[in-house]
Amino acid sequence: MQKIRPDMDIGHNIQRLRKRSKLTQDQVVAKLQLTGIEMSKSTYAKIETNRMNVKVSELIALCNIFNADISEFFDGLL
Repeated sequence: MQKIRPDMDIGHNIQRLRKRSKLTQDQVVAKLQLTGIEMSKSTYAKIETNRMNVKVSELIALCNIFNADISEFFDGLL
């Protein structure tokens, strides 16, 4: 089975927005779980390092958690 590779380095921007919000990975995962998105810390870490694709529902939740505009996740990529 072949894995799908991310075609954009969005993980770096997710990490940058998390740090700007002064949140740890554990805190982000806890906030995601409060919104009904089940995610482990290791899964979240894989998203930040581009070893796993982020789902649209997760991206929308991260917008709310980081108080960010969706375009900020794509800074420097488009």
